[in-house]
Amino acid sequence: MFSRKNLRPARNTRKKTKLKDGLWLKCESCGEILYRRELDQSCWICPKCNFHFRIGHRKYIELLLDEGGLEEVDKGLVPVDPLRFPKYKEKYRSSRKKTGMEEGIVSGRAVIQGIEVIFAATDFAFMGGSMGSVVGERVARAARLALAEHKPFVMLTASGGGARMQEGIFSLMQMPKTSAEVALLKQAHIPYINILTHPTMAGVMASFASLGDVIIAEPGALLGFTGPRVIEQTIGEKLPPGFQRSEFLLEHGFVDIVCSRRDLRETVARILSLLAEPHKEPSTQT
Repeated sequence: MFSRKNLRPARNTRKKTKLKDGLWLKCESCGEILYRRELDQSCWICPKCNFHFRIGHRKYIELLLDEGGLEEVDKGLVPVDPLRFPKYKEKYRSSRKKTGMEEGIVSGRAVIQGIEVIFAATDFAFMGGSMGSVVGERVARAARLALAEHKPFVMLTASGGGARMQEGIFSLMQMPKTSAEVALLKQAHIPYINILTHPTMAGVMASFASLGDVIIAEPGALLGFTGPRVIEQTIGEKLPPGFQRSEFLLEHGFVDIVCSRRDLRETVARILSLLAEPHKEPSTQT
C-alpha cells in the first residue's frame, strides 16, 4: 500500500546555478547579449556592431600608455564650493567615493611607445566629466608642464557634462584659460593631440578639447556643443542622420581621424613621431 507521502515527487537536490550580477551585458547599439569578461578582453567593443562602450580613465591608461602608466602630478586640488550650491558637496563626495578619484581628471607624465608625453584624461563617471575649476586648472597646469619640459601634450576627454553648473562663472572661466594655455603650445611648436571619446560636449568641446593639432575620435562618439535634440527643438528641423557623431564630423573636416580603441596607442605614437622636431645635425666649421 502506498501512502500519500510516497506519491509526492522527489525533490531536486541539485542547487540552481545563479548568474552573478553584471555577468552579461546588452549592447546599447545592436542589442547583442555579451559576456562581460570577453567584452573586457576586447577593449569593451561589441564584436557584432563595433559599438564602443563607455570606459573609465584607468582602462584608457592601460590601453594607451606604456608599462608604468601615469606618473600623476598636481594631486590634492579640490573645489571649494564658491557658490554654496545646494548639495554640491554631497554630490562631489559621492563621486569621489564611487570612482576613487580626487576630481574628474588625472594628469601627469607618461610614455607612449617610447615617446615621453604629458598626458591627461577626464572621466565621465565623475559628475559626468564636467569641467569645474579644478579640472580646468589641471588641464592648464598640464599644458604648462608640457611647455616647460618641451614634451607633447596628449589630452583624452570623456566630458559630457560641459562646464560644471555648481561652480557657475568659476567653471566658465576655465574655457578661455585652458584655450589660452594650449595656444602657447602651438606658438612653441609643441604637439597637442586631442582624443575625443563618447560623449565630449558643451564647454569642454568649445575649449581645449577641439584645439588640438590633430583631433582623434572614437567611432560613434557624440561630439558637439549642444545635443541634437535641443538643436532640433530650437530650429524646428530634423537633423541629418549621424549628426554630431564622429563619422559625420570627420566627413565635414572637424575631426582628423576616427580610430578604433584597439588602435589608439599605435595611432597616437605614429602621429607623435611625425610631429616630432627633426633631428638637427651639429654645425661644422669650414
